[in-house]
Amino acid sequence: MTERPDSDRIEVEVVDTGQPGAAPDEPVEVQVSTLRLVATLAVAGALAGLLIVLVNLHTKPIIDAYRAEQLRLAVYEVLPGAARYRTLYRVDGALQAELPEGAKAADFRQAYVGYDEAGEMLGVAVSRGESGFQDIVLVIFGFEPDTGVLLGMKVLESKETPGLGDKIFKDLDFVAQFFARPQTPLLSIKAGSGKGQPGEIDAITGATISSKVVVSIINNGIAEWQPVLDEGIPEEAP
Repeated sequence: MTERPDSDRIEVEVVDTGQPGAAPDEPVEVQVSTLRLVATLAVAGALAGLLIVLVNLHTKPIIDAYRAEQLRLAVYEVLPGAARYRTLYRVDGALQAELPEGAKAADFRQAYVGYDEAGEMLGVAVSRGESGFQDIVLVIFGFEPDTGVLLGMKVLESKETPGLGDKIFKDLDFVAQFFARPQTPLLSIKAGSGKGQPGEIDAITGATISSKVVVSIINNGIAEWQPVLDEGIPEEAP
């Protein structure tokens, strides 16, 4: 028997698609509905918004209460010796003990009048903010309207540079100057260059801008409030 020549043989190569080098499968295209995608994003956004509202409703009263307590303590701090104080509202350029009907306290500037144990007025505290080196610096300070003598100062809010600008409330020597009853208007000077003039405040080395901002806030604040106080402080109800 004669065998069939090799040249006539038919070789078949079986390709295993699971082996390396095999031809890749055609990608399967997944169709995603645009409407479904938009709906999913809308629901996610609504849930996120609802969560933010719920968190705000829960935390806002707590934050407001904390700020009110910090303000109360600050008033006593900048009015040394005060046994109590009352809040007056600036309405149409004059001070009032009561808010207009339906008005909110946050809509009006406020002054805090401090009294000693005998009921004598010690001074008035007000707050004011101005732009510092980084952001707004908010300060509360107390002074005697009749003499212009400063009684004290406290920084309520500040984002000044850590280690430099934040010394306006961390440097106790700097802060102490505002409790030494300096005469206003204040004058910011280079540390150690004073001539013994009333109202001189040694600026903080390396934080001159922040130091000057505190002085500016106090000077501008007194200039703003003095005419209002000169109009008279409402007497207390018996």
